[in-house]
Amino acid sequence: MELLWEIAGWSGAVLILSAYLSVSMGWLKAGKRFQVANLIGACAFIINGAVHQAWPSVVTNIAWCLISAIAILRMRTTNEAPAAAAEAPQVQFPGVPDTTGQIAVVEAITSAVHGDVAGRAAECQASLREGRARDSAILSAHH
Repeated sequence: MELLWEIAGWSGAVLILSAYLSVSMGWLKAGKRFQVANLIGACAFIINGAVHQAWPSVVTNIAWCLISAIAILRMRTTNEAPAAAAEAPQVQFPGVPDTTGQIAVVEAITSAVHGDVAGRAAECQASLREGRARDSAILSAHH
């Protein structure tokens, strides 16, 4: 029986890690299959953790399981409306925003970080020239 619990634990690890790898590499979109793999993997970890009395792992995987279950239920309720035509599956690439809202946030952050580079460079150069002029004036006054 102990072998069964070990198989459950290792199977859970393989499911969760392969789902995460697939989404991270862009091979799979973080959709229903990803959530189902996480749900099953977390259940397997709960069984293995309970057998080994690894309670922090059990609690973590209960939360993981609940998050996946809620995500699946939410996907189910949003997918109840009939689709007009079947679309080609989309692949989400890591680091690439997948919604218009995310694109707007990325653009806002990029603008804030980079902003008006030429304008800021000119301001820095002017400030540097003013500082040098002040330093020269101070040195001239002392000599």
